Amino acid sequence: MKKQTIIVTGASSGIGKEIARHFLENGDNVVINSSTAEKLEQAYLELGGGENLAMVAGDVSDKKTGEQLVATAIAKFGSTDVLVNNAGIFETKAFLEVDEAYLDRFLNTNLKGTFFTTQAVIPQMLKQHDGIVINIGTPLVNHALAGVPITAQMASKGAIQALTIQLAAEFGKDNIRVNTIGPGTIRTPMHGDNADQTAGLHLLNRVGEVEDIAEMVYAVAKSNFITGAIINVDGGIGAGRNLN
Repeated sequence: MKKQTIIVTGASSGIGKEIARHFLENGDNVVINSSTAEKLEQAYLELGGGENLAMVAGDVSDKKTGEQLVATAIAKFGSTDVLVNNAGIFETKAFLEVDEAYLDRFLNTNLKGTFFTTQAVIPQMLKQHDGIVINIGTPLVNHALAGVPITAQMASKGAIQALTIQLAAEFGKDNIRVNTIGPGTIRTPMHGDNADQTAGLHLLNRVGEVEDIAEMVYAVAKSNFITGAIINVDGGIGAGRNLN
């Protein structure tokens, strides 16, 4: 497999940091991003801070952040082969309590962050006639849970899924592949100590680990023939639930 340069947004903790670690351990170059500089610097050190790693702090909803990520990748490593749009936020609020400011938070980070970072990366991938964009979605776009009020989040994540398919169509002729990976509940700092409480939502009756997502992201990044796909890595949450 050829050595690739990977950009990972939202990489200061959880799934994003593990994705970065997985690529680094397999010999690739990685540029990590977070909106919080201090957390990003800590992750940079935890990941070894070696010659195969670079970092760019910034809010992905601002296209300038994406442009800086691409510039850093090219300056240090010479290419931009894979973009992993992992940055995202998740909270619960009843639909009738959602105001414009709250909705905008999710549209800005989840949708605009994915949209504009991808927009910044595609020109370089066109020059290379090769590239892979991997968006992080959720199986809950197609599998709603009563009692879990997440309309703002699902509106933004559903848009990412639609964006994935359209981009795959628009840039397929240029050998640019675009896919979404939808994690189930994953044991990350975002869920605190409560992750295992949702085990029964998964057919496997357990939650996932960050390694489960990193392994699939890596597999898709190394494939030449997967595009327009929505791949759920979710322990079966999208198919049903465990009632035992």
